Amino acid sequence: MVTLDVRPQLLDALTVLRDRVAAARFPLPLPGAPRARANRGELLAQLDDYLVPRLRAPEAPMLAVIGGSTGAGKSTLVNSLVGRVVSEAGVLRPTTRTPVLVCHPDDHHWFSGMRVLPDLTRVWVPRQADGDGEAAEDSADDALVPLMEAGENALRVETAGNLPRGLALLDAPDVDSLIAENRVLAARLISAADVWVMVTTASRYADAVPWRMLRTAKEYNASLVTVLDRVPHQVLTEVSQQYGALLTKAGLGEVPLYTVPELPESTRDGGLLPATAVAPLRAWLAHRAQDPGARGAALARTARGVLESLRGRMPELASAVALQYAATVRLTTAAEEVYDDEHARVKERLQNGAVLAGDALKRWRSYPLDCSAVELLDALVESLGSLLLCAVGAADARVDAAWRREPGGDAPELARHERGLETAEHRVGLAVRRWRRVLEEYAEEQVRAFGELSGTTPPDPEAVAALLATALLGGRRAKAAGEHLAERIGAQGALRLRDRGGRLLTEYVDSVLGTERERRLAPMDALGVGPEPQAELIAALSLLQKER
Repeated sequence: MVTLDVRPQLLDALTVLRDRVAAARFPLPLPGAPRARANRGELLAQLDDYLVPRLRAPEAPMLAVIGGSTGAGKSTLVNSLVGRVVSEAGVLRPTTRTPVLVCHPDDHHWFSGMRVLPDLTRVWVPRQADGDGEAAEDSADDALVPLMEAGENALRVETAGNLPRGLALLDAPDVDSLIAENRVLAARLISAADVWVMVTTASRYADAVPWRMLRTAKEYNASLVTVLDRVPHQVLTEVSQQYGALLTKAGLGEVPLYTVPELPESTRDGGLLPATAVAPLRAWLAHRAQDPGARGAALARTARGVLESLRGRMPELASAVALQYAATVRLTTAAEEVYDDEHARVKERLQNGAVLAGDALKRWRSYPLDCSAVELLDALVESLGSLLLCAVGAADARVDAAWRREPGGDAPELARHERGLETAEHRVGLAVRRWRRVLEEYAEEQVRAFGELSGTTPPDPEAVAALLATALLGGRRAKAAGEHLAERIGAQGALRLRDRGGRLLTEYVDSVLGTERERRLAPMDALGVGPEPQAELIAALSLLQKER
């Protein structure tokens, strides 16, 4: 008998691998990122919904998921296999978003909890009692009670006493549904299956959708059976042979193929096919569920197929993670280089006295006859703020241009958004005003110390602060400001004050540009892309391979 390896070490390794896959991020719109996101989602679905639950409970009932295209007759097939209506048929059925799982009453506890498909809320539909006071579970004529609103993420669990013990059927949404959420849910449900039952029709068996699912099943080496439904009697043999030839050509010649003829019940909403029409498929499923050898082989094949597929899928995922990290490094480096360049340019302009220009220069030339110290200081602070704000704006524009040249740099998450009062203008203005207040405090301290040492009337602190700011920001054009400052508080006092003021100016300029650079890179940091996930994914795969 073929059995599953359920050693605790293997489950631990799978848990580690699952956590590493969940932590992988692909936020940047790089080539291959959509495929990586889909790969990650499929891996998580197979690990959470199938592989880990199956290895933890190998004795649980075998789950056969009935999947296929719109109008393939999946619901009618499920109803006919069960022997009564459990899933509404019809393309526009109201429960399209609510998959239906049917099992034997003795197996109900396996699916009422969150062992499989833990994100889907379980809902049940009460049925009318029969004459003996018990629910008419097995009556083919029993009307299905309409499902109340249960949300989109729901799984309806039904029981049927004539379904073999150890077998559960799940009617999944259409894999080609017009609703994207349905397609995603259908793919997820199929990934949770022990046995994939792929249903197509005589008119659509060559379509791309069913073949995409068949190729996926082959890739994962899943236990698979295919049903050719609604085949007209007059072409039943011919169509069946053609479909079988296509399966053989695709390397799926060993997959069991069952043909269901087109009957009046096939197109009747809620109709049941004659038991003879589905008897071979029902017997195949019952044998796989109840014969220990057949069951073990089917479960082991699907589980091992998923495990084996990790060898190729995990390195691909790790490579996509590495590309994301490499892109973030390039984008971060480009932004840092731009801000470093603008920072150096600001320092050079400060040394050249670029702040002492325009209105500030006009005020300085008219000081002190036609301009007060406060007015001069106001003009200098405004000019310094303009210089810093222009540098920030230029840096942002250059970063935008650099990022547009880099793959992934056009991600909407990286766009700079300024809202409310928290704009660059507000932050820069606040910083230069704070610089001014501290500079004025330095001037007051030095004036007070000069007065105590000299015993003379100290000079006006506002005038000293204005001269100090002019000397710091005016370059060679403000040489006279330094001389006037020395005349008022002495050469030594002026030198000490200029040293303190110079360090303060450097500190505030560095802080302003550093803060803006960090804010520009904050969206990049928020992406959560780092160097560790690639190595962690490979290490988790290596550990799993070792434990296998």
